[in-house]
Amino acid sequence: MLREDTSNRITPDRNGASPNSSGTSRGEDATRVGRVDIQRELEKLEEMLLDSPRLFNRTLVNEDQLLEQLEVVQVNLPTAFEEARKILQEKEEILLEAEQYAQEIIEMAERRAAQIIDEMGLIRQAEMEIKQVRQRVQQECEEAQEQTLMEIERMRRQAQQELEEMRQRAMAECAEIQSGADLYADRVLGDLEMQFTDMLRVVRNGRHRLQPDTPAPAKPTNSSAGTRSPQSPPKPNR
Repeated sequence: MLREDTSNRITPDRNGASPNSSGTSRGEDATRVGRVDIQRELEKLEEMLLDSPRLFNRTLVNEDQLLEQLEVVQVNLPTAFEEARKILQEKEEILLEAEQYAQEIIEMAERRAAQIIDEMGLIRQAEMEIKQVRQRVQQECEEAQEQTLMEIERMRRQAQQELEEMRQRAMAECAEIQSGADLYADRVLGDLEMQFTDMLRVVRNGRHRLQPDTPAPAKPTNSSAGTRSPQSPPKPNR
């Protein structure tokens, strides 16, 4: 690089201020710029080098402009570094927060998964209990139905047996009543027979008295007593 004039070179101090006591130094101008885009200033420096004329494979650069641009870059480098440090710190904080947030999400997801597993376990347990209750109720219903059928069959047999006993008692009572009726009828008929026999004897005696010359008739035998008709009494003489 070819210098136009090295006597006017100004070297800034560590704080970025120029050693010149005048208020129009390049350091103050750079400081006045404030927070500039360091990337843009470096691009300007690159453009300055590229736009400078070349001579025998060398570039002719305006030293004052170059130093001024370098000073601008130098003055703003600490700020850029600080901003970069802050950006990195913020990035680390963001990454840390993101990691913590991700960890919280993972823990929350794990807790939720465990809760879901517990709920699924409870659901499966409830389903098993419901199934057991259903089977027990079905078994009890079948047992109750079978017991009811057995009770109905027992009652049917008992009713049939009672009906048979009642029928037999009724038949026995009917036979007893029939036998009693036959005995009563035979006794009544015997009494009537005795009365009729007595009446027949009275009638015969009366006829015998009315006909004293007539021999007493023979007693009727058992074979002819019931078939012989009584004789009518004779008519009295006038």
